[in-house]
Amino acid sequence: MSIRTVSIPALVIVGRVVARKLLRTALVLLGVLVLVFLVVRLVPGDPAVSILGEQAPEEELARLRVEMGLDLPLATQFGRYLSSVLDGSLGHAMSRAYQGATVSNLIADVFPFTMELALIAILVAAFIALPLGVWSALRRNGVVDRLALAGTLLGVAMPGFWLGPLLIYLFCVYLRVLPDPASGVLGAASLVLPCTVLGLALSAKLTRMVRSSVLDTLQRPFVRAAWARGIPNGRVVVRHVLRNALIPVVTVLGLQLAALLSGAIITEKVFARPGIGTLLLEGIALRDYAIVQGTAIFIGLLYVLINLAVDLLYVLVDPQILRTFRTAREGQ
Repeated sequence: MSIRTVSIPALVIVGRVVARKLLRTALVLLGVLVLVFLVVRLVPGDPAVSILGEQAPEEELARLRVEMGLDLPLATQFGRYLSSVLDGSLGHAMSRAYQGATVSNLIADVFPFTMELALIAILVAAFIALPLGVWSALRRNGVVDRLALAGTLLGVAMPGFWLGPLLIYLFCVYLRVLPDPASGVLGAASLVLPCTVLGLALSAKLTRMVRSSVLDTLQRPFVRAAWARGIPNGRVVVRHVLRNALIPVVTVLGLQLAALLSGAIITEKVFARPGIGTLLLEGIALRDYAIVQGTAIFIGLLYVLINLAVDLLYVLVDPQILRTFRTAREGQ
């Protein structure tokens, strides 16, 4: 569906749907705010001890607790926390390693690294999964189909914390064709291995989804009718099969992109890359409430916004969804 074919009433219907989803998004984020605030404070341990060490004098520990506001009532701490969210700073880092920087600035510094890792991994997965899934569905039970299914099972069964070190040893230690993650290099060469690990894992899931969706679409009457009219196979696959088979694929891609953007924690840790996942782990290790809360809220915001974007893409991918909205509205 192009923009020119969308009528004004259709845009109004979509606008109302978006407004309802935004309201639900606000409620979800409020729940995330409360949950994260309570969970980080229920975890055993003293943040002051984590920052200063167990050998620090009690006077220093008490002074740091006052600086961090940990001596205040829980309701007052939540009020400060909510205020920092509303002003966009997400609070100030408590640990001295960050010298009181705002959490929003810390996220802004590392998020581009996570974004480039996630986007390239999605492209790698799509480049592998889309043609392989379509080919497997068109040649069901053939050699390519069987090899693809075996490959997807293998890809799902290989966790990143196992595959990553193997690739590091092979390409960085043995062959020495790629930079060692410990070298601190952040160029294009440093993206090859982490994007391969993430892309292979995602392509394994995506290939099976594409194959299943295409197989289901091939059995629909309009596809059979298109073939019966003598339309070339390539045109039927591209214009009829793929467009209708893309809806569940878009869902999976949207959810996976949200997961990757929120921080591929294991991959970032294995390959010593900066990112949202690494920042969250550091905040947990330091018991820095502000960093943990801020990154958790940012991750939650990414999830709901990407899910909203996926819902809007449905309208472009499948016009029937828009007609369903219109029918439901007229029936009220």
